[in-house]
Amino acid sequence: MRRREFITLIGGAAAAWPLAVRAQQPAMPVIGFLNGASPAGYAPMVASFHQGLKETGYVEAQNVTIEYRWADGRYDRLPPMATDLVRRQVAVIVSNSPGMPAAKAATTTIPIVFTTSGDPVNLGFVASLNRPGGNMTGVTQLNVEVAPKRLELMHEVVPTATIMAALLNPAYPSAETQLRDLQAAARSLGLQLHVLRASNARDVDGAFTTLAQLRAGALVISSDPFLNSRTEQLAALALRDAVPTIFQYREFVAAGGLMSYGGSVMDSYRQAGVYTGRILKGERPADLPVQQTTKVELLLNLKTAKALGLTIPITLLGRADEVIE
Repeated sequence: MRRREFITLIGGAAAAWPLAVRAQQPAMPVIGFLNGASPAGYAPMVASFHQGLKETGYVEAQNVTIEYRWADGRYDRLPPMATDLVRRQVAVIVSNSPGMPAAKAATTTIPIVFTTSGDPVNLGFVASLNRPGGNMTGVTQLNVEVAPKRLELMHEVVPTATIMAALLNPAYPSAETQLRDLQAAARSLGLQLHVLRASNARDVDGAFTTLAQLRAGALVISSDPFLNSRTEQLAALALRDAVPTIFQYREFVAAGGLMSYGGSVMDSYRQAGVYTGRILKGERPADLPVQQTTKVELLLNLKTAKALGLTIPITLLGRADEVIE
């Protein structure tokens, strides 16, 4: 072999070597992130999910890829989105409640990590909280279960009101459960409860138009990912129409809403990130008990209360976890 041919051969082998090494490296796992809301409204939750992943050693674009699918409040989009994620053979699917029926129908083998405000056993996601079984586990804030408490808290703030309203998304899996519980609570408090429904931004505007016609003394907003993503719109409309309103999340009060009472959604997404990372490392969903957000927080906005001409009872102020002035 001539010297020039030998150098060419060695040079070609050296150039090919990095390609061969890269080909032998395992591909990054892919997470399918399925959500019924919009990316703008859920940016804080996604950041919390990333934090949970990081706690288990995973960082997006470094050693894990995330395929996002957002339904923007149109839950009918979720089934084809779930099917697409399964077709792409993602390693794990992470879904909130609206996406769970679609994810469950799309696969029985790909692990699924859910976040929900309802009871995952009653919703049919898992067999039990301690022993989920199958390919699913996740986190619940149990915000559906505290919905009647929100009505009671609002009754404390406006005790003279005899007519109240509830806003819910009829497309949400737990909508009927929340409505049933709210109606029972209203009867026990001697209140007349009007039900308003909204599943898109236009519906929300229309609901507040109807609310003004009903002359309701207060509004309770039910748990739902779409409504969660409209927090600022809901707070602005409630303030504009001078309607005392309670929702489930701190962000509502920070945006100008009067009150919030519920479990931490941010923490539930962080915990979902931790579970996703553990599954990527080889643990089985069936062996991971469903986590429950244990802390339920009451927040009050005294600036909004003053604007509405309300005096918050001292007993309620003493129970508040945080007061915004």
